[in-house]
Amino acid sequence: MTQNGLPEFDLERYLPYRLTVLAGQLSAELAKHYKSEYGISMPEWRVLLNVGYAEHPSVRDIERRVSLEKSKVSRAAAKLEEKGLITKMVDPKDRRLVMLDLTEKGADLLGKLIPIAQKLQAELETALGGSEDALHAALDVLSEKMSDKAA
Repeated sequence: MTQNGLPEFDLERYLPYRLTVLAGQLSAELAKHYKSEYGISMPEWRVLLNVGYAEHPSVRDIERRVSLEKSKVSRAAAKLEEKGLITKMVDPKDRRLVMLDLTEKGADLLGKLIPIAQKLQAELETALGGSEDALHAALDVLSEKMSDKAA
């Protein structure tokens, strides 16, 4: 027990806390560029990225992939549609789903944003000094474990 009667706990080694803090820092670093230079919010970036690199994803697909609430994904998609970056269409197989597609303007913007993301990726890989494969393997294990718990 600690002086204030709490159980011993090392917050700095608590993985959920550290991963959350780091994810926030990385998102903020990337957001500096896409928000100030291109007027894209973090949810819009995540949706745009998924629309660009997945074939006709639905709002539900993106919601699952990026761990954003459906309302945030829907709002981001609506803003991207207003900006002419994506189009929406009803899924002919399941009329309850809205499918998203990248417009030419959206592809052009994504073509400008991806090099920014790649630069950050390269900086992270340099900082890791060749241990990124081990980090990816560890993250895969944790992701699978959490997926098993969610099922």
